[in-house]
Amino acid sequence: MQVTELLVDPSVADPGLAGSGGHDLLQPLGFVDLDTCPHDTRLGALPPFPLIGLGDPAHPLAGVLDALVEGPVSAEALVRQTLRAPRAAAVVVQLLRSLEGLAVDRALRLESMCYGLLQGSAEHQEWLAARGAPVRAPAPMRDQVPAPAGTLEIQRQGSMLQLAINRPWAHNAIDCPLRDQLFEAFTIATLDSEVRSINLRSVGPTFSVGADLDEFGTTRDPATAHLIRSLTLPALAIARHTGILDVHVQGACVGSGLEMAAFAGRVTASARAWFQLPELAMGLIPGAGGCVSVPRRIGRQRAALMILSGRRINAPTALRWGLIDAIQELERV
Repeated sequence: MQVTELLVDPSVADPGLAGSGGHDLLQPLGFVDLDTCPHDTRLGALPPFPLIGLGDPAHPLAGVLDALVEGPVSAEALVRQTLRAPRAAAVVVQLLRSLEGLAVDRALRLESMCYGLLQGSAEHQEWLAARGAPVRAPAPMRDQVPAPAGTLEIQRQGSMLQLAINRPWAHNAIDCPLRDQLFEAFTIATLDSEVRSINLRSVGPTFSVGADLDEFGTTRDPATAHLIRSLTLPALAIARHTGILDVHVQGACVGSGLEMAAFAGRVTASARAWFQLPELAMGLIPGAGGCVSVPRRIGRQRAALMILSGRRINAPTALRWGLIDAIQELERV
């Protein structure tokens, strides 16, 4: 088998990757040339890092690999992003391999534990340090009333529950109040047998840019953060309503916004919508259910492409991959 590992001198790239006895603890990723690999090649256990296929997608080995290079994602993008956070890349491909065939609730718990593991990693701590404290407003502005927290607008029309994320001044970033309201709304819907359909929308030109970055790092203990997610993660409640949930996306659909939307039985998007999972650059993995919801829509390999590259994909690509079900324009909320 033609396997090319991308080797990086750990003493140059990251001293923390160097093992005892001159052995590397972690290689960033490897590529398999499927155009030259014999069709009778057998692959044993996958290595503990991303193994990416190049070339023939019909090769018998293609389905075993973590991802196949496919436009708009390039091999260069995969290399560039994986080198930024090789530990997170290794964790996410091992997680995606493990989640196949697992019940949703168990899969979400496993995702949360892996996310918590990385919250304590050097890669994420370096991202937090580089980001620094939130920028303070200039002195004349400090007496102004802070921007309000996000709210979830709820309307009931017969058997239909209509929900709208309302924080357009922050591009509908999901803060703690919004997270809790989403969890509560979907939990209540579970208890109401008369709810037959749920529509989820967002106010303004953006569906959601994902979790509010100003809240990252506020809970420093990964075990405590995992327990909080185990009690309040909206995906735990949203996943119970996949068959009746309809989501429409406009503008940016990023991070946790995409992770929640992907649970829906039907997802539509405006022609200018775009989608992204940027967590790897933060030393993390999607932790709002995306390692569970996105592969169930587009498959493990394309989910890995999105996560490992951090690449934006547009609405036509999302439609072709199955991330959305239709491109259509709806009147804004």
